[in-house]
Amino acid sequence: QVQLVESGGGLVQAGGSLRLSCAASGRTFSRYYMGWFRQAPGKEREFVATISWSGGSTRYADSVKGRFTISRDNAKNTVYLQMNSLKPEDTAVYYCVAAVGNYGYTSAGAYPYWGQGTQVTVSS
Repeated sequence: QVQLVESGGGLVQAGGSLRLSCAASGRTFSRYYMGWFRQAPGKEREFVATISWSGGSTRYADSVKGRFTISRDNAKNTVYLQMNSLKPEDTAVYYCVAAVGNYGYTSAGAYPYWGQGTQVTVSS
């Protein structure tokens, strides 16, 4: 099993940047593919980005492509989400997720491990 703890959320103006971090427990972090989802008030959780166990492959939602970058440091058991050019519609609770198996899934059900979430608020 793996436990996930997010940090780095906050309030930022439109056009600004934030970097989210997700620290994972356990000695087998490099075996997991990792990702980020988000949930805005009154909306369903939506896929944001995912990264393979090696970090060599990434996948993004169309809504964040070109603005967000997912990365990982297996030596630090940490995955990151660099968010640039933030928009008010990026406001949401952001969740770090993990899974073993095949990389690339964008459905929430493919990820059995979830963090508690961190709030990101983008003001206009």
